[in-house]
Amino acid sequence: MTLPIITADERLAEMRGVKAAIFGASGAGKTTLLRTLKASTTLFFDLEAGDLAIEGLAIDTIRPRTWRECRDFAVFIGGPNPALRKDQPYSRAHYDAVCVKFGDPAALDRYDTIFVDSITVAGRVCFQWCKGQPEAHSDKTGKPDVRGAYGLHGREMIGWLTHLQHTRAKNVIFVGILDEKLDDFNRKVFVPQIEGSKTGLELPGIVDEVLTLTSLPDQQGEPRRVFVCQTQNPWGYPAKDRSGRLDLLEPPHLGRLIEKIRQPLPIDARPLVTDAPRIPAPAATPQSDPTN
Repeated sequence: MTLPIITADERLAEMRGVKAAIFGASGAGKTTLLRTLKASTTLFFDLEAGDLAIEGLAIDTIRPRTWRECRDFAVFIGGPNPALRKDQPYSRAHYDAVCVKFGDPAALDRYDTIFVDSITVAGRVCFQWCKGQPEAHSDKTGKPDVRGAYGLHGREMIGWLTHLQHTRAKNVIFVGILDEKLDDFNRKVFVPQIEGSKTGLELPGIVDEVLTLTSLPDQQGEPRRVFVCQTQNPWGYPAKDRSGRLDLLEPPHLGRLIEKIRQPLPIDARPLVTDAPRIPAPAATPQSDPTN
């Protein structure tokens, strides 16, 4: 057996899908983004049953109603994780059982994009399941243990998202609701609407792209729907671009956005800045005169 090194040429030749999370306020047009994708190669993972926005669009759909179905679809799409025991979800045993249930996984080869609508509802379905598990009840009294339920919920959601993220050859797009809140200092902040805090905190580290779909005024003051794509943006929207190919604002066309991310990028197009930053010293605070 030789050392399983993936050569640079092999890695560069690999087909790698885009993994993105898109957040926006209710009614921002997140589900409508399906109209910007090629319908014949997109699978709509419909958790919200809110497909009125795409009425008339000929697109294949799956509609899981329980967390068990969500996990089954995830392992069917992403394949087994060889690191897991046979009694764990997403293991080889889980995958084999799901293949018996759903048939040949080659049926998914026609799809290059999985559109999950929405991660907000997935979190609710997951939490409902978690509340019924033994871990969500006290060993001593048998009463519900909210902390145990939320702990299990965080692990379940991160495991589900991570498994879908490892579906290397396919694009996986998660959409979710964005909430506007005030922090302890009465400052406006934007946070994903997901049960618990663990999933929202760790999601940006799982996916390649975090985008906010919102409306901003153009030069004439007219509101225009845009993707906010970079972390340092003046509005404080959640955003991240791991590809380095996206501008601060991009048109709300998901198909073109994926193509732009997949464009070749020369290694010198993202130079590393290693010089020490020159940061001006803070202004001196006026001292009060003790004689006054």
